[in-house]
Parts: sequence; structure tokens; C-alpha cells
Amino acid sequence: MQGYDYAQTGYYYVTIYTHDKLPILSKIRVGRGLALAAVELSEKGKIIQEQLLALQERYEFARIDKYTIMPTHIHVIIVLLEDAAGASPRPTLTDIICAFKSLSTRLCNLLDNVQGRKLWQTSFYEEVIRTEKAYLQIWDYIDGNPSKWLDDIYFA
Repeated sequence: MQGYDYAQTGYYYVTIYTHDKLPILSKIRVGRGLALAAVELSEKGKIIQEQLLALQERYEFARIDKYTIMPTHIHVIIVLLEDAAGASPRPTLTDIICAFKSLSTRLCNLLDNVQGRKLWQTSFYEEVIRTEKAYLQIWDYIDGNPSKWLDDIYFA
């Protein structure tokens, strides 16, 4: 959003796709009947999860509120809390995502013993969550995303 300060306190919904939308992060096991779909992380997916959760340690004002790691992308709600001691100026949402993408790419490339390979698309989708209703809708979307995977792959 042009002119918006992405360093300010708030809730942010972020989606990041793998380079060329390659399905390398997880597999979705679709349940039968009332069983829910299950996400089985690949080795790269496990690295992604570890690095995503490590953002809370790297940036003491950031919290990962909800996430899912799909085969080709991740969805996450990131909460930026009140100012805390640390870097000045305060890192923005873009700074945080860039650090995550850089570190996770490096570790995934080390896993495969390659250098310079792209893991992520250049950009990412973000949305400022402004209301409780929007928050709950996004939470439900993230929560239900694995169950919709079969629908998604036919229209991606």
C-alpha cells in the first residue's frame, strides 16, 4: 500500500511463493470423510518452518501468529508489536521477509549442496489486517488451505 509505514505495529497477512511455483515445501495428504488434510513437510519445508519461527528470535517485536506451509507457497500472519529496544530505524515487514527468504534459501541450498539457486519468487503478497473480522477470515483461510489443495492445483 503506497505511503503505508510497514514498520508500524499491526497484523500482516503474507503469502510467499516458491520460484516457478515448484512444489518442494510439503505434500498434502487429503483426508477422507471428516478427516482433515494433513501437511507433510519436506526437508526444505522443515527448514522453512524453522526459519519462519526463528524470526521471532531475530526480531523481538515480531510474532508468527498463524502459518501453513503448502507445497508451492507459505501463508503467514505476522504481528509487529510495540516498539522494542533494538535496531533504529525499526526493520519493516519487507526487511523481515527479505531476511527470511535469504536465510532459508541459503540453508536449503546447503541441504542440496548447490549455490545461487533461487528458492523464492522475487516479490510477496501482503495485506494489512485492519479488523477482527478480516483477521478471522484470514485465519480460517490459512487453516483450511491444505484441505483446498486439490482444488488449487487444477486452477494454479
